[in-house]
Amino acid sequence: MDTQSFSGKPDDRLPRYQQLRDDLVRRIAEGEWGPEKAIATEAELSQFYDVSTGTLRKAIDLLVADGVLTRTQGKGTFVRRPRFDSSLFRFFRFKSVDGKPVRPTAKVLSREVIKPDEKIRSALRMKATEKTVHLSRVRLIDGQPVLSEEIWLPRSRFEGLATLPLTDFEDLLYPLYERLCRQIVASATEILNVEQATKADAALLRIDVGSPVILVHRVASDFAGAPIEWRTTRGAASAFQYQVDIR
Repeated sequence: MDTQSFSGKPDDRLPRYQQLRDDLVRRIAEGEWGPEKAIATEAELSQFYDVSTGTLRKAIDLLVADGVLTRTQGKGTFVRRPRFDSSLFRFFRFKSVDGKPVRPTAKVLSREVIKPDEKIRSALRMKATEKTVHLSRVRLIDGQPVLSEEIWLPRSRFEGLATLPLTDFEDLLYPLYERLCRQIVASATEILNVEQATKADAALLRIDVGSPVILVHRVASDFAGAPIEWRTTRGAASAFQYQVDIR
């Protein structure tokens, strides 16, 4: 086990188990334990932090409740890998020309390194002097654009994408973030709005100007809760659906 002390100054006003929880999150966010990898055992962590097993277990319980960790009986406690590959399709459902459900492919149309506007800068908690990697891409079915996306990423975290050939971008971006930039998306907040299609929307999505489009705003964060992606997705309202499993 890599023995590390608390980073920075822990807040002594918090209960000890909460301090442990925060430090474990930091270590996960820094990549000490990757997704689907086991963290150190409770005995090892209790010894490392010089706390009782009960105190350590309370910290881990918080992380399990937060969805950061998951316990597997007889095997240990693992960092949970969030599943975002199908998240967008809670809102949009697409079919191929033969009527079968299909998952769109993706194509990055452009990339630029720019300073974001104030709204995006604030959402990503960036300094006024910092720049973003801005991606414009479309999602396609049978060569037909069905979704348009604008994505902003802090350049300081995503330098590897600033020069990546556009043809090397993959349909799913989050595995690429992890592999090239060591940035792991752990959670996301989404807001849905209905808007009228602009001329740009109409031209790209091949719909009528003024027709309804669904706009999905997403802010994605890492395990420490730091926002690392601002994304907007637009699609024709005719493809909109809302799907949720209630158990």
